Amino acid sequence: MLELALKGTKKYWIWVLALLGVVSVGFAVYLKQLSFGLGLTGMSRDVSWGFYIAQFTFLVGVAAGGVMLVLPYYLHDHKAFGKITILGEFLAIAAVSMCLMFIIADLGQPMRAFNVLLYPTPYSMLFWDMIVLNGYLFLNIIIGWIVLEAERNAVAPPKWIKPVIYLSIPWAFGIHTVTAWLYCGLPGRGFWLTAILAPRFLASAFAAGPAFLLLICFIIRKVTDFDPGKKAIQTVSKIVTYAIIANVFFFICEVFVAMYSGIPEHIDHLKYLFFGLHGHGVLVPWMWTSMILMVIAIILLVPPVTRNNETTLIVALICVFVGTWIDKGLGMIAGGFVPSPLHQVNEYVPSIPELIITAGIWCAGFLILTILFKIAVSVKREVAA
Repeated sequence: MLELALKGTKKYWIWVLALLGVVSVGFAVYLKQLSFGLGLTGMSRDVSWGFYIAQFTFLVGVAAGGVMLVLPYYLHDHKAFGKITILGEFLAIAAVSMCLMFIIADLGQPMRAFNVLLYPTPYSMLFWDMIVLNGYLFLNIIIGWIVLEAERNAVAPPKWIKPVIYLSIPWAFGIHTVTAWLYCGLPGRGFWLTAILAPRFLASAFAAGPAFLLLICFIIRKVTDFDPGKKAIQTVSKIVTYAIIANVFFFICEVFVAMYSGIPEHIDHLKYLFFGLHGHGVLVPWMWTSMILMVIAIILLVPPVTRNNETTLIVALICVFVGTWIDKGLGMIAGGFVPSPLHQVNEYVPSIPELIITAGIWCAGFLILTILFKIAVSVKREVAA
């Protein structure tokens, strides 16, 4: 089926070449980082995880969000998801691929990644994160390709693929749960030291992932003749609605516990993020923007009249995606390191090379996504014809 990706319009090839251009620039800057070291970034002794890990954390959620399509379609035979389930699986492949690229960029020396294999430590969350990420990537590649090939040939998928599909469902929950345990397993970081971190991660994942998929579906419908179906769009939008409400509710619970308990290790992180601390507050406008966007999304998604209107739905989905990206991508990582356990404020701001490398990895992910979606849409066309 790979040959289907080599057939496209002029606009398709312009888009592919544009992505390759940004990827090339990002890779060139990465080679400079590889030579110079992580001193090229804005990270420091106090903030050892930065913009790369922030993107990784967010994209794990985007990958896990695909299970919100797989679970109803395969377990409950929800036929409305028949056209877009494969898109959710392919989105998971692109998202996990970006996660792995961001981890490689953050390691400084990519050879360090082999230490997890050469010196396996089952009591380490990093070891299990490696297992769940690579396992989920492999599962989605197998499932997506086999199911799509069977659909193209107008035959039933082989019986052995069903257990693999069922395995991928708890695995999707696992990739974001283990990622959350990476953070809340660090007792010196008060902002992350909470049992509700994994549910928060999953709620934001089930909001951001399906929201991003719906936005892509709208784009695909505009540039091609592929239509995911109104019922599928409305059902997924309801999932996004409940998930973003749960995400905001969990955050309010965190704020209540921190403020009511009066424990400085918990309060100072929230003060820094939303009001600034000791004269430092680079993330304050970002965090308030995130909260405002998520509230706007809830206001637009809850009433059926605005949720059923595609214009307001698209606005709400953008608010969900950007709001959760800021919350998990910027606030979650920087907010856990600043202030330090000694209550010192050493702020983190990503450097220009970090931003360029990040743009390159995002474009690499979009390139993978473009190729996979091109194949999927082409097969759907063949079947429809």
